[in-house]
Amino acid sequence: MKPLQYSFIVPVYNRPQEIDELLSSFCYLLGDLDYEIVIIEDGSTNSSKDVVSNYINRLHISYYYKTNSGPGDSRNYGMQKAKGNYYIILDSDVILPENYLIEVNEYLKSSFYHCFGGPDAAHESFTNLQKAINFTMTSFLTTGGIRGGSEKINKFQPRSFNMGLSKEAFKATLGFGKIHPGEDPDLVLRLQKLGYKTTLIPKAFVYHKRRISWTKFYKQVNKFGQVRPILTKWHPDSSKITYWLPSMFTVGLILAICLTFLNNFYFISIYGIYFLLVFILSFVSTKNVIVSLQSVLAILVQFFGYGYGFLKTTVQLILSNTAPEKLFPNLFFK
Repeated sequence: MKPLQYSFIVPVYNRPQEIDELLSSFCYLLGDLDYEIVIIEDGSTNSSKDVVSNYINRLHISYYYKTNSGPGDSRNYGMQKAKGNYYIILDSDVILPENYLIEVNEYLKSSFYHCFGGPDAAHESFTNLQKAINFTMTSFLTTGGIRGGSEKINKFQPRSFNMGLSKEAFKATLGFGKIHPGEDPDLVLRLQKLGYKTTLIPKAFVYHKRRISWTKFYKQVNKFGQVRPILTKWHPDSSKITYWLPSMFTVGLILAICLTFLNNFYFISIYGIYFLLVFILSFVSTKNVIVSLQSVLAILVQFFGYGYGFLKTTVQLILSNTAPEKLFPNLFFK
């Protein structure tokens, strides 16, 4: 097998500051490895072109502007334009640690996979809210497990904020579909049906900044919950009881609160112990009381948002014979 030539694929929409931070981190990457960066401006009104031009003399960059068609289609566009034989897909709101590409290359040299994913972490410069949401999205106490963390490494379902895909696998699958969010697990499930194995590279982490508010976080996890039943409908073999946990947690919490009015405090005390454990683990991880308190709130938002979205979409799919694309047009790009 010839040496891997990497193409970093980065779609961006109205976030030039993020592209500046990401490209700055590229300047500090270690290792003498062959790579290019492909920036795809997805119909932005606040262009990143000037930011990209500041790095032309330091990095091997290609910049493309296209009409808005969503992140999945933009990634496909970037991979079609890329010159490498292995694509690494990043979100614009990530920052690379200096050894990132070395970790990826060493892993794939020793054990090649056509698709990999890497974890995300919180940088010390992040805000308290960013750190709290990062803890919530990655902890084994939450749906971080549903995102792949609790699965075996060779069954990992990569997410497109930090995902690798071979040129061969891209051609075999034609890349990402129109659903969003959910385009990354859909692609991975199609890959696995074709016999391509996926893996987690634990040391190939990125700092995932997530420029997000409480409202945006709720909308994000709610959409995650909405798309999961659609993916299960498309890929019945992917169905898992764990996808129901946020809904069960939310319904259970509501019942526990109601039971307290009947002087039954047993079930609410169980939830209290769980939230105390979340607080303690978050504090051990972040050494910050504010972040730990916000982590408890973030878990409530995450479970309720995901669980409600999951239940709502599941019921609608059961009661309707309409195709998901027509039933949920807000979850699909045309």
